[in-house]
Amino acid sequence: MNERVLVKHLQDLADGPVSVSGWVETVRDQKKVQFVILRDESGAVQLVNPATREVGEDATPEATAALELTETISALATGTFLTVTGQLKKDERVKLGGLEVKLSGLEIAAAALPETPIAADSAQDKRMDWRFLDLRQARNNLIFRVQTTLEHAMRTYWIERDYIEIHSPKLMASASESNAELFALEYFGEQTAYLAQSPQFFKQMAQSAGFGKIFEIGDVFRADPSFTSRHATEYTSIDAEISWIDSHEDVATMQEELLAFAFKTVADKHGAEIKELFDIDVVVPTVPFPRIPLAEAVEIVKARGYDIPRTDGDLDPEGERQISAHVQETYGHEFVFITDYHPEIRAFYHMRNDETGLTKSYDLLFKGVEITTGAQREHRVEVLEAQAREKGLDPEHLDFYLDFFRYGVPPHGGFGMGLARVLMLMFGESSIREVTYLFRGPTRLAP
Repeated sequence: MNERVLVKHLQDLADGPVSVSGWVETVRDQKKVQFVILRDESGAVQLVNPATREVGEDATPEATAALELTETISALATGTFLTVTGQLKKDERVKLGGLEVKLSGLEIAAAALPETPIAADSAQDKRMDWRFLDLRQARNNLIFRVQTTLEHAMRTYWIERDYIEIHSPKLMASASESNAELFALEYFGEQTAYLAQSPQFFKQMAQSAGFGKIFEIGDVFRADPSFTSRHATEYTSIDAEISWIDSHEDVATMQEELLAFAFKTVADKHGAEIKELFDIDVVVPTVPFPRIPLAEAVEIVKARGYDIPRTDGDLDPEGERQISAHVQETYGHEFVFITDYHPEIRAFYHMRNDETGLTKSYDLLFKGVEITTGAQREHRVEVLEAQAREKGLDPEHLDFYLDFFRYGVPPHGGFGMGLARVLMLMFGESSIREVTYLFRGPTRLAP
């Protein structure tokens, strides 16, 4: 029987012949018996081989083959990819899954070098240098299976509600938000192109195009020389934009429903495994999420004994942690919307409240870290032009964007959310590097 079986499916099979493929995780080469832990993308299984250490000159072909198998196993290096055949046997005494495979044959697909350059406890930068080896850990494998489930759940939520998925260009002729934090590159020797900081303008173009409700999951780029645990120069952004809203509250309601649906999907499918490998309980958030105006949040943080050093009125990272701690203590919730930001600390395209002068916008905090900025957008072209000038932007340089509004756009709004930040906080990790397939930062362009 040579048909490959995934390790996770072995429990469903009756005892008997089986073939499994994967890579060597560990070898225990004892005098009388050999054990190999073989791992594939779905799990790990114990292989066992009664060791044959020597045979006589008149040995049978079977005995010679047994000696060769023993010697091959003794020489296996961690990471070697191979296919094995043998007899599957259920045995409750086996700690790893209560089953094992007694080997009858082994075929090496690709041998590994004997010295592995990293270990599970290697420094993060060293592990990132050898990311393909680091990703072989069961914990890391789970992160990216959860990422797949999370994205699929969000797409399911949107598609079931008739959203349109778009793929906006990542090469732009001008800045999408400001001239800061832009990567510029020569474009066919004739002009300068920029890597998109955000799909913001193109999300809004879809509203002018009459798409109504859209979403995108794609890469964005920020030339930000930051070395914090939650910043990257290239990351995956989760974006949505919807037409015919009354305020940013409609956007917030959609986002909290989206996250509650996605977290429940993850908890149902992976909750037990996340608990086993990370000792984290995936808490499905209740809706509605708490909402606190920024000015009130600042006062709450101050009352907790922390004076925010920023002079622009916004929360700093410690302020975010403090207000989130307050929400956890008061409401038992891991999420909180901070609302009503001053225009000075918001983008020019955020709509303002005619009565308060504050923006119709929010930040969403999850476990003390900002994961989202959302807002109702200003759709009146003359107001947009005035607000752009206030920010020191020349409307002539925004003509392609402002044209959307000169030909009519319905009231609309949306959000952008960092995928890696959500995963980092879900798994209780200390850095987005651990939950990013291949991290890009100011000093990392490889592998």
